[in-house]
Amino acid sequence: MRRLRNLLFTCYTALSALTSAAGLIRVFGYEGRDVNVSCSYGQGYEDYEKYLCKDNCGWDDVLITTAVTEKNRYSIYDDKKARTATVTISELRASDSGKYYCGVTRSGKDIYKEVSLEIKQDSCCDNVVQIQSHEGGSASFGCSYDSENQNNLKYVCRGKQPSTCLQQALITSDQQQRGQYALTDDKESRKFTVAISNLTQKDSGSYLCGVRRNTGLDVFSAAELEVKDWCCVKSKEMSGIVGQQMTFQCPYPPHHRNNMKFLCKGDHRNNCTDMVTSQSRFTMQYDVSNNLFLVTISDLEAGDAGTYWCGSDRQWSVGNYTKIQLSVVFLQPTSSVIITVETVKTISTPDSGKLTKVFLQPTSSVISAITVETAETNSTHDSGKHIKDAALYVVFTVSAALLILTLALVFVYKYKCSKGQGAGVATNRNKPEAAGEATGGADIYENQDVVRYSKQRESRQQSPCFQYDDVDDDQPDYENITEDIYCNQTFHKANNR
Repeated sequence: MRRLRNLLFTCYTALSALTSAAGLIRVFGYEGRDVNVSCSYGQGYEDYEKYLCKDNCGWDDVLITTAVTEKNRYSIYDDKKARTATVTISELRASDSGKYYCGVTRSGKDIYKEVSLEIKQDSCCDNVVQIQSHEGGSASFGCSYDSENQNNLKYVCRGKQPSTCLQQALITSDQQQRGQYALTDDKESRKFTVAISNLTQKDSGSYLCGVRRNTGLDVFSAAELEVKDWCCVKSKEMSGIVGQQMTFQCPYPPHHRNNMKFLCKGDHRNNCTDMVTSQSRFTMQYDVSNNLFLVTISDLEAGDAGTYWCGSDRQWSVGNYTKIQLSVVFLQPTSSVIITVETVKTISTPDSGKLTKVFLQPTSSVISAITVETAETNSTHDSGKHIKDAALYVVFTVSAALLILTLALVFVYKYKCSKGQGAGVATNRNKPEAAGEATGGADIYENQDVVRYSKQRESRQQSPCFQYDDVDDDQPDYENITEDIYCNQTFHKANNR
């Protein structure tokens, strides 16, 4: 039966084309998207089979019927109440463009309507308007349209895909104001303007202006918006001391000489407090010759720290204002620790949280004073720990210095002693009698062994047969003992007599 119907349909193709020309349905779609092809039918055919076919509508050209409502990329829905059969084609391709027929199966000749499907790429446009602005500022662009669309809906969306622009519209001509977006339609010039305020870098990107058409696809124009950060704004970092006065400069363009100057405080320039009018400690002085004005803050307070904006243009144009980051610090007292030592030295020891300086300054011939200064930094370590570490460092340093000094004194002292001893021996050889008198002083030499040794040396020096080589090797080396124990100036005087 189906084949017979198709053969009859083929026989009447020419006649059918003439008959259906008046009822041509034009449908448009975008690649990768879906499109609906809707065909109405007359009363009484609600329960009849409906279908969609392509080209000559032969047996192999039938794409979908209500007998099987889904097939490949096609689906069909028959709204019997509205007497309309709608076929949806998914994932459109460029090859889907062409001629279709939607029909109603009946005995004899089917009822059908011709459909023309046109597929376009889902992108826009060849000409793109380039727009630049800055954060916190505003931007606008115009969109033209034809006279036949003068009263039609206008809208704006993000992106480059016309297929979803209306569904994702940021604003339409029905609203005119929505958030940061505003739309103004000038029908006389056939142009509508879109303004975007309070820009951020997230607003950068592609925009489409759409105009709704009565038939066919909507008309679009494109714009590319670039929102720059405030890289070119003059920025300063300044620091002041609590209780003191500070002044900073705010330059302005020469053509802003007569503009009202301002200074405000706040993290954001579009929401800051005017300080000159609200605080008597803030004063402004003009330097017209140098195109700048001076702002002075007297009796600086800790709460004055923060971000300031000064300029001559309330529109916040780039280069017309200066950003100042002000920090306020306190004067830190110096702590001192006095330690008595027998040396003079300067030592600098860096610590993770503080810089510790140790100054050793002489206060007398043998006593010195050590001053420990600690400079506060941004370290979060406990200050008491650092002072304790600094004191320990000083103690260790002083101990090391005393040890070195003691060794040096011993060395020098031994050198002097050995020199004096040599002189004493020479005197004994020349004057043995004096040596004997010296050894007789019990109050000076209480060590009897040393006395006996001195007498033995005296007797040997007087003997013509005495030779140092004849001395018994077992004889104690009293000379070294005498040098180590009795090496003092009294001893030398005794030997030199």
